[in-house]
Amino acid sequence: MTTDYHVLLDQMLADMSEQQALHQPTSFWREASDRIITELRTHGFEGFRNLPSVRDFFVPSYGPPGNLLSLEDVERLENLLLADTPRGSKKHATVLEMLKGKAWALADFRVFLAADRRELAPDLSRVSESQTGSPPDQVEFEGRRFSRSFLNYLHGLVFLKQKLGETAIRTVLEIGGGYGTLGEILHQSGGGYAYVDVDIPPTAAVASYYLSKQPGLRIADYLEHRGAREIAVPRAGEQAVLCPWQLDRLMGRVDLFWNFISFQEMEPAVVRFYLEQARRLGARYILLRNLREGKQRRVAGSSVGVDEPVLGSDYDRFLPDYEIVASNVFPFGYRTVDGYHSELRLYVRR
Repeated sequence: MTTDYHVLLDQMLADMSEQQALHQPTSFWREASDRIITELRTHGFEGFRNLPSVRDFFVPSYGPPGNLLSLEDVERLENLLLADTPRGSKKHATVLEMLKGKAWALADFRVFLAADRRELAPDLSRVSESQTGSPPDQVEFEGRRFSRSFLNYLHGLVFLKQKLGETAIRTVLEIGGGYGTLGEILHQSGGGYAYVDVDIPPTAAVASYYLSKQPGLRIADYLEHRGAREIAVPRAGEQAVLCPWQLDRLMGRVDLFWNFISFQEMEPAVVRFYLEQARRLGARYILLRNLREGKQRRVAGSSVGVDEPVLGSDYDRFLPDYEIVASNVFPFGYRTVDGYHSELRLYVRR
């Protein structure tokens, strides 16, 4: 049966309206969600990666807007810097690679290649991002397609290989999976991974759409498990997308619990809830990416920021039966121009 993703989104939203605050968007995401929902309803899912609100909030980019420039900025700078430079010249190509983010992407690709231990699973040597959602700014290296999201996740996976070696990780639970990048990579690696993405709508609906386009992937969407009293962790090679109010019905064990970036946009009580679920499901490893300094605080009258930033010490406190074994900003994380550090934190169950 073919899923109507507008119907899926509407059902998720209707159900979410009846849930406790813990399972709903926090202040940082509430306004963003409304904008994304409006654009999805107007323009559909087929070109979601071109929608302005999606690109602003959960599809990171190397070029505009992720490099803090707009398309208009790039055009003005290109005209200013290259007014007397022939198109196709080395100078022209170099400037455009900087303005449009390809130079930054190449740096991340080189980190990935240098760090990947190819003798260890998952096999990342052939993964290539799909063109589902009509991405406007993928880059191609060695015949494979990459985006900033894709390389962010590859950095996390090679960081795990570097720190853990061969671990027999086969079951992965991710909170806040964006549009489904980690599920795509694990599926393409051919290792028979089971993967669960738990997210709020509308991003959960977008991820369901995206992952459904992966050739050969069996994915259970929200509607399949909506009325279930218990939800089994997927079998090897299968995936599921759930919403937060379904998480405490998930039964089984997971090897790896993963969150990249979205915890920093939540309030501490919400983060604690998800980490308690990771502990309940027996996660052996927990990989997080968080701002070391915490997200900026929200000021009165603004939806930007959080009421209480989540810091590394909070994770340590929420995970009493785990120990942190590695943290990293360079080369696998990121430092912003205004001095914030996006840090990977790896915990192992004691």
